[in-house]
Amino acid sequence: MTTTGMTTRAVLFHETGGPEVLTVEEVALPAPGPGEVLVRVEAIGLNRAEALFRAGTYHYPATLPGSRLGYEAAGVVEAVGAGVTAYAPGDPVMAAANFDFGVHGVYAERVALPEEYLVARPAGVDAVTAAAVWLTYFTAYGGMVLTGGLGAGDHVLITGASSGVGTAAIQTALRVGAVPVAATRGEGKRKRLLELGAAEVIATDTEDVVEEVRRITGGAGADLVFDAVGGPGFARLGDALRPGGTAVLYGWQDPRPVALSANWPQTVHTYANGALARTEEGRRRAAGFIGAGLREGTLAPVIAETFDGLERITDAHRLMESNTHFGKIVVRVGG
Repeated sequence: MTTTGMTTRAVLFHETGGPEVLTVEEVALPAPGPGEVLVRVEAIGLNRAEALFRAGTYHYPATLPGSRLGYEAAGVVEAVGAGVTAYAPGDPVMAAANFDFGVHGVYAERVALPEEYLVARPAGVDAVTAAAVWLTYFTAYGGMVLTGGLGAGDHVLITGASSGVGTAAIQTALRVGAVPVAATRGEGKRKRLLELGAAEVIATDTEDVVEEVRRITGGAGADLVFDAVGGPGFARLGDALRPGGTAVLYGWQDPRPVALSANWPQTVHTYANGALARTEEGRRRAAGFIGAGLREGTLAPVIAETFDGLERITDAHRLMESNTHFGKIVVRVGG
C-alpha cells in the first residue's frame, strides 16, 4: 500500500485491558493498492471476539503497541486499486470478517481492504442494519447449518441466546424449520426471547439445562447444541444431546479448558467464521442465505443500542461487557 497523503480517524489500543485502553487517533490513510478497495465506513457492529482480543484473551494476540480492532462494518466504496472489478466507487459493501482485525480492523472512518475481505451489501439495507447482519448470521448459518447439519424438525439448544449471534441463531433455526430452544442466565430476557421465536427458554441460573431439554424434547434430547461459552460447562450441554447428536462450539467466553460429556456417541465441532469466509464459495452461500432472509423478512437483526461517533466506542464496549443488552451493538461512524 501507498499512502494518500491523508489521515483518517481510527480506534487503536497500545496495551491490553478493559474498554478504557481504546483510543481514537489520526492514522495514515493508505491508498488502495492492486486488488484493494478504499471504503468509507458508515457503521460498525461490535462482537464479543473484539472484547476478548482487546483484553488479551483471544486465540491470537494483538501486536502492540498500535493494534487495530474490529471485524464488522458497513460502508461505501470510495476508490479501488488496479485489478478490482467486483466493486466500483459508490457501491455499498460490508466487511466479510475474514481477516486479522489487529491489522485490518474496521473501527475507523475509512479503511483500505483487499477485495476478498468485502461482500456486497444487500440492496435496500441501511448501514446500521448491514453492520449488524453479516457476522452474526454468518456465524449462525455457518455453525448450525453448514457445520452442524441443522435441518427441519431438529431441536437446537442455543446458549447466550440474547446476544447478537444468539438472536440471529434463533431466526436462522426458524428459517430452516428447526426448533430453537434458548438458554440464558436469568429470567429477565425470557419474554423477549419467546417473542423473537424461541420455542422454549431455559434460565440456566435457576433451571437445570439437561432436565429442561429432556422435558422439551419428550426425553429424546437435543439434536444440536450451539454454544458460545465452552469451558467446563460444555460437558453439561453434551449431556443434553440425544445419542448421536452434535455440539458446535463457536465461542470461548469461559477461558478455562473445555470439558466433554460422557454422553456418547456424539459429534463435537469447533467453528470459526474465518476459514469459511476466506473461501469464495463460503461467502457466496452465506450471502445468498442472508440476502434472501432479509428480503423475505425472516431474518431481521435485533439491535440493542446504537452509539453515535467513534468516540463512543469505549461506552459501546462497556455495554457489551455488561451482558445487559439484547441483540447487537452498533456504532455509527459517518466520516
